[in-house]
Amino acid sequence: MPLVEARNLSLEFTTASGRVRVVDDVSFSIEPGETLGLVGESGSGKSVTALSLARLIPSPPAHYPSGEILVEGRNVLTMSKAELRTIRGGVVSYIFQDPGASLNPIFRVGTQILESLRLHRPERANEAEVVHLLKLVGIPAAETRLRDYPHQLSGGMQQRVMIAMALASEPKLLVADEPTTALDVTIQAQIFDLLRDLKKRLGMAILLITHDLSLLTEIADRVAVMYAGQIVEHALTRQVLDAPRHPYTRGLLASVPEIGRRADRLQSIAGVVPSPAEFPTGCRFHPRCPQVQADCPNHPIPLLEPKPGETVRCHYWQLGLPEVS
Repeated sequence: MPLVEARNLSLEFTTASGRVRVVDDVSFSIEPGETLGLVGESGSGKSVTALSLARLIPSPPAHYPSGEILVEGRNVLTMSKAELRTIRGGVVSYIFQDPGASLNPIFRVGTQILESLRLHRPERANEAEVVHLLKLVGIPAAETRLRDYPHQLSGGMQQRVMIAMALASEPKLLVADEPTTALDVTIQAQIFDLLRDLKKRLGMAILLITHDLSLLTEIADRVAVMYAGQIVEHALTRQVLDAPRHPYTRGLLASVPEIGRRADRLQSIAGVVPSPAEFPTGCRFHPRCPQVQADCPNHPIPLLEPKPGETVRCHYWQLGLPEVS
């Protein structure tokens, strides 16, 4: 049984002009110990999809008109507040992209980790466990650092503290939402090395949200590419990176600069992600697509299955790169 499974999930927000659908018929699953990369530009619906796994978006304005979210076989969308508390932190835990905004500036970092322990593992709520968690995420001189305030730590150290807080509850799934956006390239690499090491040592699953496909090469088992509230491609990481089928996926990969590749200018995807209130008809990517066909705007595009376990939302995916044998 999957640890987490979204089945035909749709999410709408109530606005002054009515309900706007921001996630539309999204399905994916995450097995115990697996890493799924959820990729797409800002505004694609990645973060609200991830927050929905533990129903962290207030309702209203959030509304789920259809679908299910199963966590260990239980439907999150029908849980009471008491039931939700059993999965928030204890099963699904989160780290976010801006640790400086997530950490409380008036409390020492050790105190904040201790608070998480009191909530989820009160029997281990002591300074020794805080030191253990700080050492686990690679913070040197942990016995001293636990008394620091967030502003006394670098951005990379702040993110490590956030990871320690998330691990305090011993979650089965760690949701990492753009965890390295505010960090420089060297620190990004260290954080991804840390996540990969923690996955191996602790056996937890990871949902890694990013806009950069290249970051998933060594950490993700599968990749789901999201655009305008829909999953447009879903397959094993090697398939997606080596022979992407959807034009949007190819555009994301082509926009990543490569060392040694000479070019007059960086490649980019024309246009911007549309507002949920203005999603195009038919294929939602067609206004930006370099291989758009006459019938692309006419009808909604279903998910096609070129191979078992691999899906793409494009009738003309075969115009792209050859498949990996």
